[in-house]
Amino acid sequence: MGMVVTEDLDRYESTLRAQGFVRIAGVDEVGRGALAGPLVAAAVVLPDDFDRTGIRDSKLLTAKQREVQCARIMSACLYTIRKIEPNVIDARGLHRSNLALLRRCVRALEPVPDYVLTDGFPVARMPCPALGVKKGDVVAASIAAASIVAKVTRDRIMRRLHRHFPEFDLAHNKGYGTPAHRDALQRLGPTPIHRLSFAGVGQPALPGFG
Repeated sequence: MGMVVTEDLDRYESTLRAQGFVRIAGVDEVGRGALAGPLVAAAVVLPDDFDRTGIRDSKLLTAKQREVQCARIMSACLYTIRKIEPNVIDARGLHRSNLALLRRCVRALEPVPDYVLTDGFPVARMPCPALGVKKGDVVAASIAAASIVAKVTRDRIMRRLHRHFPEFDLAHNKGYGTPAHRDALQRLGPTPIHRLSFAGVGQPALPGFG
């Protein structure tokens, strides 16, 4: 069963390789919906001979499985990781920040890839041809690999931040808007790692969030 998933995950990359594209990057971000912490993105180029067994959308893996796969990817693949801090997200807006972050990841790859696959929506002004893939982290191996690297990296960052702001329990909610996190915000107010432009953080809560 696993092999069926693996072969299915490689169909975008195998199609592009058949068309002459050699270095195919997948790029994905983690933390869009979080109330605190950075937005983190990764770009990954999987070698042709990389064993794709176990590579799938990071949300479908346990934390331990993500750590194992992330170590495999980092040891054998070309990758980059970049992040954008909350104050920049507040100043530029989430979607604009997200697009800029994905571009930065791809542009940082050496050498520049021949083609890039992005998760969900197309990203303009990439340094090479690009395609937005619906549910890309589920159907394209390189995007799934990028989602794993981004997720593991961001989780590590949030665990470090937890030591500085233990009252927000960031080690467990990773900065997302859980009831406990929102309760802490109500009691204590936001910290420098919170996204003040998000509803219920630095501005009045929207209906349904209060």
